[in-house]
Amino acid sequence: MGLKTFSGGIHPFEGKELSKDKPITELLPKGELVYPLSQHIGAPASPIVAVGDRVLKGQKIAEAGGFVSAPVYASVSGTVKKIEPRRLVTGAMANSIVVDNDGQYEEVEYQGVEDVNSLSKEDILARIKEAGVVGMGGAGFPTHVKLSPKDPQAITYVIANCAECEPYLTSDYRTMLENGEELVEGMKIILKLFDNAKGLFGVENNKPDCIAHLQELCKDDPRLEVIPLQTKYPQGGERSMIFATTGRKINSSMLPADAGCVVDNVATIVAVYDAVKNGKPLNSHVCTITGDAISDPRNFRVPCGISFDELIEAAGGYVQEPAKIIAGGPMMGFAMFDTNAPVTKTSSAILALTVDEVAKYEPSACINCGRCVEACPSKLIPSRLADYSENGQLDMFEKNYGVECVECGSCSYVCPAKRHLTHAIKAMRKTVLANRKK
Repeated sequence: MGLKTFSGGIHPFEGKELSKDKPITELLPKGELVYPLSQHIGAPASPIVAVGDRVLKGQKIAEAGGFVSAPVYASVSGTVKKIEPRRLVTGAMANSIVVDNDGQYEEVEYQGVEDVNSLSKEDILARIKEAGVVGMGGAGFPTHVKLSPKDPQAITYVIANCAECEPYLTSDYRTMLENGEELVEGMKIILKLFDNAKGLFGVENNKPDCIAHLQELCKDDPRLEVIPLQTKYPQGGERSMIFATTGRKINSSMLPADAGCVVDNVATIVAVYDAVKNGKPLNSHVCTITGDAISDPRNFRVPCGISFDELIEAAGGYVQEPAKIIAGGPMMGFAMFDTNAPVTKTSSAILALTVDEVAKYEPSACINCGRCVEACPSKLIPSRLADYSENGQLDMFEKNYGVECVECGSCSYVCPAKRHLTHAIKAMRKTVLANRKK
């Protein structure tokens, strides 16, 4: 029987060998810590501390601004220095709490539980919400909201997205190997919320050691299954993962819950375990610092709020001045013009490259080769959608299902004319969705 996968997709250079064999190491910050109040989808958190207050590691410093929101916690002990707008990796400004690290790391006492089975479903959700857990694989959707669908009885699969299909990134890979027990126990906690659900771990077959490790940990639980997947980008996309593991399809008008599924990535499920079992808030993240411009590519567990400058320094700095620096992976990450930006709950990596491959090429006319159509996991015609975008043909863009684009970048990657297809489609898609909100 062949490996499960989805239609379309590409096989970019992986680059994971740079950091995959580097164990996760703890990194303590040197300078100030910056905690943006918008580290998630939804309402920004509201500060509950003032300038001059002393805070402890693990102390709540901002409370959720609504149901679709999440609190923010200090990751060091120190003094609140400022509350002001600071720049994020995306280039946007966000109101932030700035803490002057005192280097003592005095910590609050966490309220863990001996037996998770003693907790009700409401208790579990409350602990996840209070800990500020959000989706750590991308958009930062508050996890307590995702785990509270309208009909919990209709959820039949909880899927752990263990693909890590983005080139270069290895933080989830190391987490699966080093914290596999917490990952599996986190899945078991989530399954307590859904009486009819089975837990699936979708792992690409370029990670055979992770597959073997998770299979060993799951072998005695009939509700858990490890599913080896074909290594292909964007296997870790939510729609691709759901189809590959369950055969079910969703579109832009649906949530995974509409197909009876809940999907969370590796780091999020481990954070759920820490929140529910140990009472620990989400205030740290495993990040990969990699690329051929980095002296010593590494995987670090870092406190939220630390500057990416410190991470790059801890990885030995640059071999040479990078031509391109990306927050995240090369396919869906953000190009950075300043690395003096804080790690947030959704940070996964910094990628520094000696050559800017994209800038080397000038786009030329479409040659109608159809490669973008073959690569598109949503079965769209990207070249046509890009034309509609560039010509301002909003109606035609919608008529040809432009909003179904998942912005994975596969079409741009394979285009021999080097057209910026994804960029054009993304811009028009943003306009369409904004108009729909109005």
